[in-house]
Amino acid sequence: MVSQDFIRQLEGYGLTTATILYRLPDHPKLLQTYIWQDYDLAPKFPVLLDFLEFWKRELEGPLHSVTVAHSRLVKPTEYRAVEGVLTLY
Repeated sequence: MVSQDFIRQLEGYGLTTATILYRLPDHPKLLQTYIWQDYDLAPKFPVLLDFLEFWKRELEGPLHSVTVAHSRLVKPTEYRAVEGVLTLY
């Protein structure tokens, strides 16, 4: 049985990490960090945007900033020509 995460990678999803800075409801001058990670489609990031909409709708800590990093884990193979062969006995 193949995992759902692997199937999503084959569909073009990549690992997305977002660093979310938000203000504490009781102390708005302080910033707190939250790290979010899931598989998502770059460059539109629909999964991340759904999460941020949930955050704004349901949580009290207002967002300050979001930094996103993304990497496709399943890529076309890289071809590199071998210029020599070393045989060890």
